[in-house]
Amino acid sequence: MDAQTQWVSRLRPLIEPALVVLTVVALAAGGIAWLAGWRSAADLCWIAGTVLAVVPAVVWVVAALRRGRVGVDVIAVLSLVGTLLVHEYLAGALVAVMLAGGRALDAAATRRASHDLRALLERAPRFARRRTDGQVSVIPLDEVAADDVLVVGPGEVVPVDGRVLDVVAVLDESALTGEPLQVEHAVGEPVRSGVVNAGGAFELRATATAEDSTYAGIVRLARQAGAESAPLVRLADRYAAWFLPLTLVLAGAAWLVSGSAVRAVAVLVVATPCPLLLAAPVAIVSGLSRASRSGVIIRSGGALENLGHATTLVMDKTGTVTMGRPVVVDVAVAPGREPTELLRQAASVDQFSPHVLAEAIVTEARKRGQSLSLPSDVLEEPGRGVTATVEGQRISVGKLPDRNAVSGWQRGALNRAGLDGAAISWVSIAGEPVGAVLLRDPLRRDAPRTMRRLRAAGLNRLVMLTGDRAEPAREVATVLGLDEVYAEQSPADKVAAVRGERERAVTVMVGDGINDAPALAAATVGVAMGARGATASSEAADVVLTTDRVDRLADAMDVARWSRRIAVQSAVVGMSLSLLAMVVAAFGWLPPAAGALLQEGIDVAVILNALRALRGNPDSAMDLPPETEQLLHRFAAEHDELRETLPLLRDAADRLAEAPDAAALDSLRAVHRLLTDRILPHEFAEENELYPALARPLGSGEATATMSRTHAEIKRLADRIGTHVRLAESAGAVEPDQVDDLLACLYGLYALLRLHFVQEEENYFTLTEDEPTP
Repeated sequence: MDAQTQWVSRLRPLIEPALVVLTVVALAAGGIAWLAGWRSAADLCWIAGTVLAVVPAVVWVVAALRRGRVGVDVIAVLSLVGTLLVHEYLAGALVAVMLAGGRALDAAATRRASHDLRALLERAPRFARRRTDGQVSVIPLDEVAADDVLVVGPGEVVPVDGRVLDVVAVLDESALTGEPLQVEHAVGEPVRSGVVNAGGAFELRATATAEDSTYAGIVRLARQAGAESAPLVRLADRYAAWFLPLTLVLAGAAWLVSGSAVRAVAVLVVATPCPLLLAAPVAIVSGLSRASRSGVIIRSGGALENLGHATTLVMDKTGTVTMGRPVVVDVAVAPGREPTELLRQAASVDQFSPHVLAEAIVTEARKRGQSLSLPSDVLEEPGRGVTATVEGQRISVGKLPDRNAVSGWQRGALNRAGLDGAAISWVSIAGEPVGAVLLRDPLRRDAPRTMRRLRAAGLNRLVMLTGDRAEPAREVATVLGLDEVYAEQSPADKVAAVRGERERAVTVMVGDGINDAPALAAATVGVAMGARGATASSEAADVVLTTDRVDRLADAMDVARWSRRIAVQSAVVGMSLSLLAMVVAAFGWLPPAAGALLQEGIDVAVILNALRALRGNPDSAMDLPPETEQLLHRFAAEHDELRETLPLLRDAADRLAEAPDAAALDSLRAVHRLLTDRILPHEFAEENELYPALARPLGSGEATATMSRTHAEIKRLADRIGTHVRLAESAGAVEPDQVDDLLACLYGLYALLRLHFVQEEENYFTLTEDEPTP
């Protein structure tokens, strides 16, 4: 029986197109025979075409009735049968073509991709290594019992829930929490199944069987949640509640008053709901095609329609509104040390480490053009960090050697990390801490603008779910202006939160990891960030963003609302014309064949109007000339270079605050050169080249007016600093009465430039593509 079901399932996509071909051939063959004078043969061809459509139409109606739905397909069946009974065979053949064509388009628009959980199941471990009496044996996963001692090797998936037995376990928990930073679990701490061992081998005492463990629960949650997401009812069926009874009453009245069954059939023919059967599928298929051009794969017409009237957005944090990988945000050093040199030393040590923080440190050093030294005698301790000899010095990068002996600068680094929600990699030479590299997962450049666009698209509630801690989660929510944030969420918590939102409104969920798959399936519309290859979340989603940009969701919502608007517009206009034709047919002024041809004309008009969805909403399109796009890329690259120099302003202020000596004056000169040689020319070029070019795409020059005012303030503060430098050089040193104003200028300009860069990047630089759209 399973083989037979699979065979029928494979044939199903071929049935509707085959029916279209057969009905069209029957209609055309009858027309040729009629023109040749073979009237009986023509009638036989048209009867065959009508019967070909009647059989599947009856099956469709019966299937709908079994599901408790009475659709407007009933009218089509009645009109087909009626044309046979009153010998209006040409009208029957025309209705058959209309019905078959509408059904094929409808099937193409609403056929959903299966939501199998293959990726989740393939990732699940099948075996475990159990240690008994000093021997390690490989056993099937279902044989693991509570209290068994298991060995988890490097790179292996933890098979069951348990507690660490022997050494610190370094784990990649991104599959469960979505967080990219690796987590250390000390001896005795609990570990969940499904996470990956990112360090050395360790022993685990099982606290649950495989069936009762976390990862098996995720698979069950996704399967249960996926069963809740049924396909959307066709647009045509929404009108059946009033259109079907109205049609039957009008046809019956025409028959009773005139005594002519032909009039009743004529009413049924022109009432055949092809404007409904065609308008929605054509507009929705057009919308699906339009969305795919923007890097958005929408798996069904139902998902597109749901997306069009969603009002709540629930999103994951890591990889969705943040970059999903840590970057270096600052380098703190002990007195007398240089941040640039310390970063180079740390990156040299970390070159061969697979740790996610080590990769970020090496990436930052290479981005700054630093030449790294080859380390020797490399020793990596899971949970502690990496130690190596670099240029004759024994350097360690990782944990703080002695947490009890924290000096002033170390305390400052710890406080900064706590305030910024950053991780710390401490750098020590010969066991003595000399610096700290601060890393965090940064906000996406386009995230704030995307949130504004999503609100403009109709989402009035934005909620963030994350497995991260509350402090960084609240900071992100504040910057993005979110309505609600839930931190430290497990996969089960996420599913419960999404279900709660779904009960109140049509809900969209955006995520990018395996841990998000159950929540995506539980939402009305699940949206997966597919560019990272998150297979499980992609398969559980209704929408997949093929580019690594959340703003594509706003594009998809624009397409969805425009397509839905076109579909409803086409249906309403088509139905209005059909109602008018029904009244005319009831008075006997429109025979069935002529009525079928008129209905075909209405169908053509409906299809042409529905195809407008291919062009997208002209009101939401932004015309960005190629030369403007090149300017945006140019200034974005300059921002990336200049951002690394901004700490010079803060460092100069710090040195001035310590003592207004010769070193402080030298740092002021360096700041002045930076301002006059690089930053001010950059801002001047933006003002005179970029902003005028943005005026037309943004609608007017007022869109950049506030940024122009910021340019003026940057120039004012830079000139003020320049005046102070000249005064200090004339006096041979920085005078005491200059210090306060200089500090205000330096700290103020540092904060202003950082804010200004972010504003330009979020508002303007995100107008262009970061990468080509597939």
